[in-house]
Amino acid sequence: MATRPVILLDDGGVMNDNRLRGEQWPPLVGRFFAPRLGGTEDAWAAANHAVIRRILDPANWLTRMQAFVDYASFERTYWLDWLGGMCEHVGIALPPPEESLKLARLAESHVTPHVRSAFAGASEAIRQIHREGYTLHTASGEPSVHLGYYLEGMGVRDCFGQLYGTDLLNVMKEAPEYYIRLFADLQLTPAEALVVDDNPRVLAWARELGAKAVLVGNAQNVNNGTLHIGSLAELPALLQNMDFQ
Repeated sequence: MATRPVILLDDGGVMNDNRLRGEQWPPLVGRFFAPRLGGTEDAWAAANHAVIRRILDPANWLTRMQAFVDYASFERTYWLDWLGGMCEHVGIALPPPEESLKLARLAESHVTPHVRSAFAGASEAIRQIHREGYTLHTASGEPSVHLGYYLEGMGVRDCFGQLYGTDLLNVMKEAPEYYIRLFADLQLTPAEALVVDDNPRVLAWARELGAKAVLVGNAQNVNNGTLHIGSLAELPALLQNMDFQ
């Protein structure tokens, strides 16, 4: 009997739409920070939009990701830059570092559960794959706490085992080491895994290690040996037609 692979799902761009997240976060951030630090909700929302755009600028983001070898250092700097940039934009003094970090983490726990950004058919596809007996884990560049909130919002948290993000693996999703640590933690050989992602670069790392790879999204980015689906909703049908050896 053919052995079914363990499925490793990315989140943003695969299960959830980053564009919708980008629209929902700013007003929620405004509602959290305005009563705690002053300023208006609209000012905080505008600040969040501006600061996130600057942080996520491709060149800035690459520089930031390459500057850290562990997630803990990355997270601390990220939260201080995020809150500090917004405070500057709103015209409010940034609280002391430890207080700022506490506020940033509290904001995360308040905002994330309210975000609803799943792609059409994603939750249903995950449920079907789970019912068919596949083992699912995440393989995301987001922290596990975010993943938990988003999957709970989708109603599919119980379909997953480990919520692998950069915090659990303590490495950024910017090199093959991410998957090396993930496979080691699961005590899984790469050949036993099917990695589903919207980034052809990270799928190339997984394939080079020996995993099967499925690209979600633009077919023009498909590398040789990588399967392709337009959306996660198509994954159950793809799995039914795959020959697992």
